[in-house]
Amino acid sequence: MNTDTIAAIATALSHSGIGIIRISGAEAVDVADRIYRDKKGFQAMRSMKSHTIHYGFIVDEKGETIDEVMVSYMKGPKSFTAEDTVEINCHGGILVLNRILELAIKNGARLAEPGEFTKRAFLNGRIDLSEAEAVMDVIRAENDMALKSSVSQLKGAVSSRIRKLREKIIYEIAFIESALDDPEHISLDGYREHLGEILEKLLRETDALLSGADDGRILKEGIRTVIVGKPNAGKSSFLNLLLGKDKAIVTDIAGTTRDILEEHILFKGIDLKLIDTAGIRSTEDIVEKIGVEKTREYARNADLILFMADSSVPLDENDEEIIKLTSSKKCIVLLNKTDLEPVVTEDMILKAFLSQDRKDLKIIRISAKESTGMEEFEKALQEMFFRGEISFENEVYITNLRHKEALQDARDSLLMVEKSLKEDLPEDFYSIDLMGAYASLGRIIGEEVSDDLIEEIFSKFCMGK
Repeated sequence: MNTDTIAAIATALSHSGIGIIRISGAEAVDVADRIYRDKKGFQAMRSMKSHTIHYGFIVDEKGETIDEVMVSYMKGPKSFTAEDTVEINCHGGILVLNRILELAIKNGARLAEPGEFTKRAFLNGRIDLSEAEAVMDVIRAENDMALKSSVSQLKGAVSSRIRKLREKIIYEIAFIESALDDPEHISLDGYREHLGEILEKLLRETDALLSGADDGRILKEGIRTVIVGKPNAGKSSFLNLLLGKDKAIVTDIAGTTRDILEEHILFKGIDLKLIDTAGIRSTEDIVEKIGVEKTREYARNADLILFMADSSVPLDENDEEIIKLTSSKKCIVLLNKTDLEPVVTEDMILKAFLSQDRKDLKIIRISAKESTGMEEFEKALQEMFFRGEISFENEVYITNLRHKEALQDARDSLLMVEKSLKEDLPEDFYSIDLMGAYASLGRIIGEEVSDDLIEEIFSKFCMGK
């Protein structure tokens, strides 16, 4: 890694009350000392104690004051990067931030690359790779649950579980290798049965982590939710109700919505990526046909389908086609227009879904016009996706696709060990696949990764982080 001193603006580059310029590296104090003066006009950085903050001014090469500031100093390794770090808290004007950054660069620092501060924290061993990725997840979190999950990972929830798995695996590898090297003193008698029990526990733990990966993705990205139904069933009215504004056009004319409307909302703390689609029906209109085909495509990729059924008109072949779309998908049936005389009942809906044997089907009576049924809808979402309240104290949610793939690779390697046991293969076969599992898990925390992957991960970070 580069060990030179870096500097960057660590806050958003916009007009604001406060801005921060971060300087990190062996020469951080020297760089800051050349541009900082205390209230008496003295260079005072070298006299500062670590983890203290001081009032003063930033001055240019002519001695002219650029801004009134507060400067904090953190001596490595007790800093974010584990290096000497200086942070200059100035006024948040774009011009003043850029002027101070330019002065820092002129006086010995270089402009940091995107994510370089966090990258140094990783390379210096202060955090592992999963914790580094959690930093960006915290920044990008769009709902409370995503934030709690990211903070949990930042505190080491994922890395702790992965390290424990690796410790168990490396112990078995060491035992096998030692027994093969010194069979006179270390016996492998009965070891196959022992390893079988260990494998069962390891697979159970990896399966538990993988089983929560879909929930983890939903926590992080939101629930991909597609609203489907016949024309004029009330899909757009329901979207407007969730949004709290008239985003979708609503008329009494069937087929008003022909294109796809996408919205990202927080509904009672639940992150929904809502997609309002064209009503599904047989039509000769070319534009409407395209909209219907798009509806089918979005439904295939949805986490949740909201089937909007008009309870005031009988079910027909169009409803039957929509029901086919919901096969293998989580689905909530919204019996809309309950303010009118009902024609369709819950029993009729259950009968229509009978061929799918949907024990998890949720049917909720609503009126998008009168805003009723929303509490039941919220409860159904919680039960369907998060099994009630989510706890981040004891459960670990895998929210990163890279982590999920590495876990799957580790599981595949463990299954190979299990296969070798069943086929009574020599012990060195066990060792090879156990090492494969160990390496795959190491990719999650950064102990088995290439330089290219590290560069790719940190290049996605924002400047100054």
